[in-house]
Amino acid sequence: MLDSLLALGGLVLLRDSVEWEGRSLLKALVKKSALCGEQVHILGCEVSEEEFREGFDSDINNRLVYHDFFRDPLNWSKTGEALPGGPLGALRAMCNRTDLGPVTIALDSLSWLLLHLPCTTLCQTLHTVSHQDSCPPGDGSPVGKVHVLGLLHEELHGPGPMGALSSLAQTEVTLGGIMGQASARILCRRPRQRPTDQTQWFSILPDFSLDLQEGPSIESQPHSDPHIPPVDPTAHLTFNLHLSKKEREARDNLTLPFQFSSEKQEALLRPRPSQATSHIFYEPDAYDDLDQEDPDDDLDI
Repeated sequence: MLDSLLALGGLVLLRDSVEWEGRSLLKALVKKSALCGEQVHILGCEVSEEEFREGFDSDINNRLVYHDFFRDPLNWSKTGEALPGGPLGALRAMCNRTDLGPVTIALDSLSWLLLHLPCTTLCQTLHTVSHQDSCPPGDGSPVGKVHVLGLLHEELHGPGPMGALSSLAQTEVTLGGIMGQASARILCRRPRQRPTDQTQWFSILPDFSLDLQEGPSIESQPHSDPHIPPVDPTAHLTFNLHLSKKEREARDNLTLPFQFSSEKQEALLRPRPSQATSHIFYEPDAYDDLDQEDPDDDLDI
């Protein structure tokens, strides 16, 4: 599944963490795009150009168009090398391309852009770039697919930005692993199809080639030792979880105050012979209205 990510187009989120970094996978996908003959643009904001190109051979490096926003992100040096508008200006310039071939845009990283740019502006630009399926003015040829690879450090952001980017992405790759073996949980959304959720185990070779693997066997995963007795969670408690036979009998024979037995009901409802009965004597006065047909005639309505 990892080797077919670039065939889908649209925005691909690479969600990494402190434990499982995603830049190596980003570089592996960049290399695969370059070998397929696509134009590859790198928006480098988080590491230097030298560090990002390290590990690629000269043939791959010659195919990469690197936009360096790491050395001087705010264009303070005024050298004229930076594109006007910063990283967003570079993305918008890619929207106005005139070539028709497929293009891969790698954002290293989306987290840096989120920390320096408004989330709504970034999402609008990403939506425009990743949905270039219209025809250029005056030409009937369709524009080639645009693949946007965004490296996202999900531990740095709250649920709001994460949800906004997740709604834009056609594919989400969440990195994880077990016992030192990396895995990628791939959530793919395709138009008019149900989303697919798969897990792919992989490793990155020193030349940033993808090596797809099978998951760790059940025997190699951690499991409980049958020779170690299980721990009783109810041991050494300061209270009893169970009742003895004598305690259960005492509980069953106890009559609660709000429970009415048949003897108690008879005692309350049946008067005793020695008890005196009571009567109510009422003597109406002059202003009492005893007319049942019009009881409100004294209200002057």
